[in-house]
Amino acid sequence: MTLTDEATSATQVVSAEQRYATELAFLAAHDDGPRPPGWLLTPRAVVTFICGSGEETLSQPARDDLPSKLRIAPKFVGERALVERCVVTLAGERGLLLVGEPGTAKSMLSELLAAAVCGTSALTVQGTAGTTEDAFRYGWNYALLMAQGPSRAALVDSPVLTAMRSGRVARIEEITRCLPEVQDALVSILSDRRVSVPELAGTDEAQVAAVPGFTVIATANLRDRGVSEMSAALKRRFNFETVDPISDAAAETSLVRRQATAVVQRAGAGFAVDDAVLEALVTVFRDLRTGRSGEGWDVERPGTVMSTAEAVQVAASLGVAAAYLPSGDVLDLVPGHLLGVVRKDDPADHGRLLGYWDGPVRRRAEDGSAMWRRLWDLRESLR
Repeated sequence: MTLTDEATSATQVVSAEQRYATELAFLAAHDDGPRPPGWLLTPRAVVTFICGSGEETLSQPARDDLPSKLRIAPKFVGERALVERCVVTLAGERGLLLVGEPGTAKSMLSELLAAAVCGTSALTVQGTAGTTEDAFRYGWNYALLMAQGPSRAALVDSPVLTAMRSGRVARIEEITRCLPEVQDALVSILSDRRVSVPELAGTDEAQVAAVPGFTVIATANLRDRGVSEMSAALKRRFNFETVDPISDAAAETSLVRRQATAVVQRAGAGFAVDDAVLEALVTVFRDLRTGRSGEGWDVERPGTVMSTAEAVQVAASLGVAAAYLPSGDVLDLVPGHLLGVVRKDDPADHGRLLGYWDGPVRRRAEDGSAMWRRLWDLRESLR
């Protein structure tokens, strides 16, 4: 999972290549080792960019436009081996498919990889049930098409075709939301590395061949509705990597704090939620996500996905409420926000949340924890 730096722009969302421009430029100058064709950084530097340099502060000869020393902060909470496998896949110009539950930062990892490999994460297709084959191949400027007939000027490249022409990474979000016949447009692209344009037959533009460096990163959710199964032929064109939920509670709490702080700062306020409240919030999410508490007590899992991304949104809401609508202890708001999360998919999840209160929350309160005793006292707010 990614760590977001404090807001530094007037825009709500800043791309990875903009947010981390200094780090990318520094790493490009710092590591002058061999690079695959078209890559901005070496594979080793890509891994460092995403996973961080640890306690090591990197150094290089001073330049006017770059610092001479820089410690690279981690941007993904997960296994370094996973990131290394992703980088090796891309270096081999093979398609990479990141799969996992919603909210596990697949899209952010995809964005970071694309930014580090080719300098842009903007060549993106958002998969939906309405996505057409044109999104993977090409379309037409119909005004020019009618005025001039088929021509290169009238051709509108898709993000995938642009990536093929320039040797960059194309990103496809939620590929399994696309209809199977649309997905299969990628089979020939990933196999033959070329796109035919029959309307331009007899010209140099009748076929577009991928230049070195072109590859595709796709993402897909394991637990979601409205998805289409990928064909066996398309699956064979990808290396699959599973992005799991964060295993370490302290790391997840730290990430939630950082991400929520950034959201509240963009809202124009300081983040003033107590660390103990955040720890309790993350504990609830982890217990409900895994079906077992940290103490080993069984918990009935709700149907909705209790992801880290959802925990960030709840923490951010608590931070905004504390800043702009202060009305007592922010802990009092936690049950209501949790109820809003679990009610998204299945009405029966309301009962499962109440069951969690009657189980782990009550037992922790009985063990003497003031925090959990207060949460137990708030059970009636879940009715």
